[in-house]
Amino acid sequence: MCLSLVLIVLVCVFAGNSFARPKTFVPDPITGYAIGGHDPVSFFVDGQPRKGKREYELQWGGAEWIFVNQGNMAAFERDPEAYAPLFAGCGGYALSEGFATAGSPFIYAIVEGRLVFFHSVVNRFLFIVSGAQLMKDAKENSTRVGCVPVL
Repeated sequence: MCLSLVLIVLVCVFAGNSFARPKTFVPDPITGYAIGGHDPVSFFVDGQPRKGKREYELQWGGAEWIFVNQGNMAAFERDPEAYAPLFAGCGGYALSEGFATAGSPFIYAIVEGRLVFFHSVVNRFLFIVSGAQLMKDAKENSTRVGCVPVL
């Protein structure tokens, strides 16, 4: 009984912030690239996610990013924060509720000129319909839950 209590206390002490999302763009476990190997500029230029090519690779925000072509890579390199997903890729609606979920590059919206990912289509709909208030709430919660990239 005492040993169990000691173990629980140790886990709580050493866990600290380990349950929060890391403050980087976490690479996709399969591709090893940020946002699953999709070109972040393509969301703006093509209106949809497109897989990047390995020959157009760039390190930024703690992750490797790949791009469709040299032009997209150059645009990202000039202003990465304009193209990288807001909230380090966390789901926007979940953030507005105060917790972090992984956003999907296939469920997204351009909100206030920024790329925002969502966990589900329903979450995207609720976020867009509720407008500025949920964006404000998400921005306020992003630092607390660790959905801000270290640059």
